[in-house]
Amino acid sequence: MKEFELKYGCNPNQKPAKIFMEDGSDLPIEILNGKPGYINFLDAFNSWQLVKEVKEAVGMPAATSFKHVSPTSAAVGTPMSDALKKACFVDDIEGLDESPLALAYARARGTDRMSSFGDWIALSDVCDAVTATLIKREVSDGIIAPGYTDEALEILKSKRNGNYNIVKIDPDFVPMESEKKQVYGITFEQGRNNFKIDRALLENIVTEKKNLPEEAKRDLMIALITLKYTQSNSVCFAKDGQAIGVGAGQQSRIHCTRLAGNKADIWHLRQHEKVLNLPFLATVKRPDRDNTIDIYISDDYEDILADGVWQNFFSVKPEPLTREEKKAYLSSLTGVSLGSDAFFPFGDNIERAAKSGVSYIAEPGGSIRDDHVIETCNKFGMTMAFTGMRLFHH
Repeated sequence: MKEFELKYGCNPNQKPAKIFMEDGSDLPIEILNGKPGYINFLDAFNSWQLVKEVKEAVGMPAATSFKHVSPTSAAVGTPMSDALKKACFVDDIEGLDESPLALAYARARGTDRMSSFGDWIALSDVCDAVTATLIKREVSDGIIAPGYTDEALEILKSKRNGNYNIVKIDPDFVPMESEKKQVYGITFEQGRNNFKIDRALLENIVTEKKNLPEEAKRDLMIALITLKYTQSNSVCFAKDGQAIGVGAGQQSRIHCTRLAGNKADIWHLRQHEKVLNLPFLATVKRPDRDNTIDIYISDDYEDILADGVWQNFFSVKPEPLTREEKKAYLSSLTGVSLGSDAFFPFGDNIERAAKSGVSYIAEPGGSIRDDHVIETCNKFGMTMAFTGMRLFHH
């Protein structure tokens, strides 16, 4: 296939639209089902790069959930606790523990379920039936992967009345070294960002504390690769093989850190005993449960616990999760990793990170206030590595 005509571009008024190879060669994809659109393909090709690089860096199957050309999360197939399975709504899936790819997807999709509603999915490996079963029951626009088992393909084709977008990509495809795009009729050209993120990038530890366990190195690599394909400015929190909070596209880095930290806190709080045991009515659908949990965890919990309202969601009125309970729960957290796509200009980012259990940080360094940032890390007993590499993505 030399080119693929799209219904329209980013918006319905932007016509004509298509994807094609500038050198006239065949596209490195097969469209197995559906008819993906312009934004779908932007998500597909960015998300594929992310999972491909995570798989190469960590050596484990990887998955990501994308919305509007930024990841909501990315993860590898590490085992899940019973509490996390319940929080991610996957505790009923038979064979989950035997499929590392399904575990990766369950983690990625379950991290920020509000943002992942209507997402694009990328998988590093051939999609199996267990992973397809998970995907089938989520609201999603499409998927890209290097292949699909026959059973998985049939499961996915049954989504969206048979119109679910399924794309197969050649895993051996190597893009050209330079890339171009146009803005206002003016062509931009640059070298493709081929920078490799691996453990060697974490060797320049600048804090008093030098301990950096293998699990933290894995999480920092996942965070940094996630940032490589996230709209800048961006900050990413990671834990147990997954990105648990992504702050994207903010002009101020502290706002990125606050946004990512708040999302990471919500991910942790979804595993709180009170949240896991919310007495939902069987008639409440999964997206409505997500919305309800999000409000229940917030300071606006009275909006769904008020008399005449809670009866729409619960069989019994739940006790609120108080601010004091949330603070105590979050204060017990440690071992979270944090990556930033550019240097932290002030120590306030570190102060905010400490509230979400961050113990390990990777950032480029190079700020005139590096000494203050390092000093703040030392105050909290954090380990920080300077990578020396900025990861802006626009």
